[in-house]
Amino acid sequence: MNSSIDPIDLATRLIAVPSITPASGQVFDVLETALRPLGFEVHRFIGGENADGPVENLVALRGSGFPHFGFAGHLDVVPPGEGWDGDPFTPTIEDGLLTGRGANDMKSAIAAFVAAVADLPHDRGTISLLITGDEEGPALHGTVAIIDWLNRRGIRPDMILIGEPTSDATLGDTVKIGRRGSVNMWIEVPGTQGHVAYPHRADNPVGPLARIVAELDAWQLDEGNDSFPPSNLEFTEVGTPPGATNLIPGRAGARLNIRFNNLQRGAELVERVRAVVQRHAPGGTVEALISGEAFLTPPGALYDVLVSAIREETGIEPDLSTGGGTSDGRFLIQLCPVVDFGLPNVTMHKVGEQARVEDIRALTRIYRRVLEKVFG
Repeated sequence: MNSSIDPIDLATRLIAVPSITPASGQVFDVLETALRPLGFEVHRFIGGENADGPVENLVALRGSGFPHFGFAGHLDVVPPGEGWDGDPFTPTIEDGLLTGRGANDMKSAIAAFVAAVADLPHDRGTISLLITGDEEGPALHGTVAIIDWLNRRGIRPDMILIGEPTSDATLGDTVKIGRRGSVNMWIEVPGTQGHVAYPHRADNPVGPLARIVAELDAWQLDEGNDSFPPSNLEFTEVGTPPGATNLIPGRAGARLNIRFNNLQRGAELVERVRAVVQRHAPGGTVEALISGEAFLTPPGALYDVLVSAIREETGIEPDLSTGGGTSDGRFLIQLCPVVDFGLPNVTMHKVGEQARVEDIRALTRIYRRVLEKVFG
């Protein structure tokens, strides 16, 4: 690899800028400063000024015509938490490990892609970077806004690679070719508060809620398919407002999440839950937030070039997986085929988040091989 950009240097400069979600400002300055000398036209715009923001987004474009290869990622990070040996935004390199919040998820992958594209000829098609500051948060003003920006200008990539840390034990062992959908729901069952010694003067909501929880907990939504595991419902909270030991509560509630495959649709699952709630508690309510639908990228050119590049660099035949959490691929699939591939994710979101320096350099070489195969 003979790049004019050192991915380790760029990664450390990005990590050194605190960018807890939603991100804006200086961290985007660092990336723009790296991209403009490489011939990229950089567009930055803000969303969510009034709520869940401000969120900054960046679209960088270079070249023209076919093929158009897009790279997507995010510069926002989760809060560092307590227990770090030093400042989580002062990156360190020791024993071949780069440590700092964002080293794994996913500033190093962005740096690797910039380094990979640095010396690629400019006259072989179009390259874009689609970088948001709102992936770890509500994701209301991030990639969704980028897609709207592209659509208004008639810009559409032919394929998109997302640099999320998808590898498991070893760089190259896993590529995400789709993701499960996710929906959160909040159930509330009303009652009438009263004294436990006078239950006839109250209406205890706990019994109906318990029956709702029991029925939903027993659900077997499907058996999965060749590409996805079975859909799964998990309760994440069940309770009543704090009260005295002799107080019948006036309401009871529960929160649940369903991770679902492409045999299900989010809105249909919400209606099924509502039906259960109404059967056991006619006055009950269900609020829902669908984070994204399940998606699957069918085999094609993007699979072929990425798998080939990984095999040539690492000797590994990657597992093509749909497991794990969601990614912004749930939005970008509206545009074109999408896959996720990046570093091993063992320390993602953890205290002491880190990445092997050699993995970052190898990831840069894989990304460069992908680009060479796409652009010839």
